Amino acid sequence: MTAFELYRPDAVPSAEASGGDRPGESEPEPLAADAELDVTSDESAQRVAEVLATLDAELVGLAPVKGRVREIASLLLVDRARRRFGLATSPPTLHMSFTGGPGTGKTTVALRMAEILHALGYLRAARVHTVTRDDLVGQFIGHTAPKTKEAIARAAGGVLFIDEAYYLFRPENERDYGQEVIEILLTEMENGRGDLVVVFAGYADRMATFFSANPGLSSRVPHHISFEDYTHEELVDIAELMVVGENFRFSDGARSAFDEYLDLRMAQPRFSNARSVRNAIERSRLRQARRLVELRRPLTREDLVTLTEEDVRGSSVFDARS
Repeated sequence: MTAFELYRPDAVPSAEASGGDRPGESEPEPLAADAELDVTSDESAQRVAEVLATLDAELVGLAPVKGRVREIASLLLVDRARRRFGLATSPPTLHMSFTGGPGTGKTTVALRMAEILHALGYLRAARVHTVTRDDLVGQFIGHTAPKTKEAIARAAGGVLFIDEAYYLFRPENERDYGQEVIEILLTEMENGRGDLVVVFAGYADRMATFFSANPGLSSRVPHHISFEDYTHEELVDIAELMVVGENFRFSDGARSAFDEYLDLRMAQPRFSNARSVRNAIERSRLRQARRLVELRRPLTREDLVTLTEEDVRGSSVFDARS
């Protein structure tokens, strides 16, 4: 498959996607019935293994999510093996629903899934185009279709990630243009050209209502993956990974203060899991920078990499206790 070809489920997969000799060549003759095939040995399968390893390394917890991603990857690897033996295989439907709160890793998993699908030849590009209702729904008659089709064109060959997808359905407003978006998406998903994977994302309860009200849409989304909120311990681990990833470290006092910060912040409204953790670390860095500048002395490497208890406790979250 060249960079300019579209993957079509009913087409003969290219050598690149199916393990042939060179990109652009047709799939080789079916293997003999008594042949053996290692589904994990070719370059594409090894790339999938690398993506799965990256997912394990960059996301704390989420064992059920990672398990579902591995199942989907395994399904596609086995599907390729069946084709090599000339076994009839219906094209897999790859549209998905990700449910869970903000900051639980949905966008990251969508990107890793795009990389897996690209490695196996199901997508032309390992990219995710993220949109919300405002990017799809127009303000007047005739405006919605062009906006939606533009978003689909931008995502073509990759993944269209629709965040807070339930806002497309507003049954209390019969004249709402969101239904037009859904109808266009249904047509695109039904065409089965294999040029686009749609991922609907949002809170679990609202997504359940969204799909129950749209049976045609629900039938085209076979993969439903639930993202649970992180535990306190997982969020502490995530904070440590973020800090180390930016070449910082918590002092002992800062680590204890951040642990206390999480207890307080998780009890407040609009807590967004890893997203809130990242925001807290960014604000700690701001306070560190101000503190260092106000020292009015030469700085050491240790000064520059250390987040102190003072940097963490400067948060207004601690003031809310009184």
